[in-house]
Amino acid sequence: MGEEYDVVNLIVMGVISWTTLFLFIRKIFSKRSFGFCNRLVSTIHAIVAVILASLSVEDWSCPVCPLASAPSLKQRQTLAVTSAYLIYDMICCLFGDGFSFDNTFHHLVSIIGIAAGLAFQKCGSEQVAALLITEISSPFLHARELLKELGYRDTDLNLAADMTFGVIFSVARMVGGPYLTFLTLSAHNPMLIKAMAIGLQLVSAFWFYKIVKMVKYKLGKARKVGLHSPLQTAKLD
Repeated sequence: MGEEYDVVNLIVMGVISWTTLFLFIRKIFSKRSFGFCNRLVSTIHAIVAVILASLSVEDWSCPVCPLASAPSLKQRQTLAVTSAYLIYDMICCLFGDGFSFDNTFHHLVSIIGIAAGLAFQKCGSEQVAALLITEISSPFLHARELLKELGYRDTDLNLAADMTFGVIFSVARMVGGPYLTFLTLSAHNPMLIKAMAIGLQLVSAFWFYKIVKMVKYKLGKARKVGLHSPLQTAKLD
């Protein structure tokens, strides 16, 4: 019971902390958009999540072992920090970019999945591995949008961010993701966790489809019109 209260307290404090960080960044970058500031927070979370998830892996020779096991203290803390961020971000996105079904569905699936793992005391290793897989490409996802607002749209730098994000996302979500989903479904995990694992993989597949279209468009555009250098773009602005 004490551990449950600790996790709940950590999540509540986390939501407050992520919100405070956003307000602080918003004050510093007052001339930038709401989305720009939120993406800075998201980038920080992605880096923190990858570091915490890496530190909480019990055995790197088998990162998802033991399967269907109770999360360790480090894993509970890592999952609580990310749950807090997801709650903050889901609310924040409603005020900023407006409602997005796929993004909201992703947030809900992730929050329910983590909550189920913590409640059932199952799937600790699998959830930490899922966190690594889903967040490792996020800094590049946000970098490509941040660069656009900074005036580097249609530049070599922006294209590099696009391609790096596309490659890392594709390998992580469409190679590591299906394998992890298979392990989660094969292990003795509750049906709710298995359902959330399938839901997360479906979202990843949908985003992969959109990324393929984006990459084809970007490469086609680069071949047709060429790319300005960052310095040229800065002068044009």
